Amino acid sequence: IHGKGKGLVKLSVHETLSKRKEVEKYYMNDKVKTIYVGGGTPSCLNKKELEKLFTIIDKFKISKNAEITFECNISDITLPFLKLISKKGVNRLSIGIESFNKKFLDIMHRSYVDVNKKMKMVKKYFKNVNADLIYGLNNETIDDLEEELDKILKLNLKHISIYSLILEKNTLLSINNYKEIDNDMSRTMYDIITKKLKENGYIHYEISNFAKPNYYSRHNMIYWNNMEYYGFGLGASGFVNNKRYTITRSLNNYLNDFKRVEEYEVTEKENMENEMILGLRKTKGVSKSMFYHKYGKNIDDVFNVKNLSFNKNNYYIPEKYLYVSNSILEDFVDI
Repeated sequence: IHGKGKGLVKLSVHETLSKRKEVEKYYMNDKVKTIYVGGGTPSCLNKKELEKLFTIIDKFKISKNAEITFECNISDITLPFLKLISKKGVNRLSIGIESFNKKFLDIMHRSYVDVNKKMKMVKKYFKNVNADLIYGLNNETIDDLEEELDKILKLNLKHISIYSLILEKNTLLSINNYKEIDNDMSRTMYDIITKKLKENGYIHYEISNFAKPNYYSRHNMIYWNNMEYYGFGLGASGFVNNKRYTITRSLNNYLNDFKRVEEYEVTEKENMENEMILGLRKTKGVSKSMFYHKYGKNIDDVFNVKNLSFNKNNYYIPEKYLYVSNSILEDFVDI
């Protein structure tokens, strides 16, 4: 949840009663500006469970023009679900489509659904919609990718997030020895994606995110601008009063006392590093004047910025290098 001076709040979806107590303990009565319900799949909850979840959200003082996002799986979308969450004040959906192609959905262990039919229902209730798409699956061709892009563009959404498939340890794909796509092919696909979406009126404003004008994710911009935010729920992370924390991933520990397994005061050094590492994900980069306002120091006096470009007031990574931005961001880990 994004509150005055606190950035935002993200509600991960877990046991409701404990989360209510957690909110009562840590929420400081800020007027919140963004709420993101996700980290988990809240759309899988039934009507009774959703009603309980919204009783927690009701505890926050919410700004009149707050952005309230609800994360959902495309297969969970029904008219009653959409009607309920829209009545509860949700005004933005983030939908996991992932792929329109059954063979790739099978790889990701996702169900195939009629996306066009689902999106027609969505548009009856929501104007501000994001969809996630995943590219770079093994054996995916350029033609496959072009077809995926054509289909998502036909939906005429306000926001699109496109991520390459990353193999995580201990996942089913990892256990099954799934092989990641060749890096050169992945880079080619990334370039095709950015070119095509820009040609169709989307602003490439962050490494993996594209939006129509005035439809950036306000919630995620809080992260990338290194502002403070609450995080509630099992496994959630937060940044409040210059302290970063992570809540336990153990359900038993969470039910007992929603224990914070990590909580520490952020040093000025780390804050400045985060300002660069997070801010340079944005295509506009990091504001020199804002950096000075926050830390009383010039960026170029603190960091070696030789690998960055500068335009008017901002240091940024040129778009052609965003795909390999991690190698550039490594320069800001140590001052």
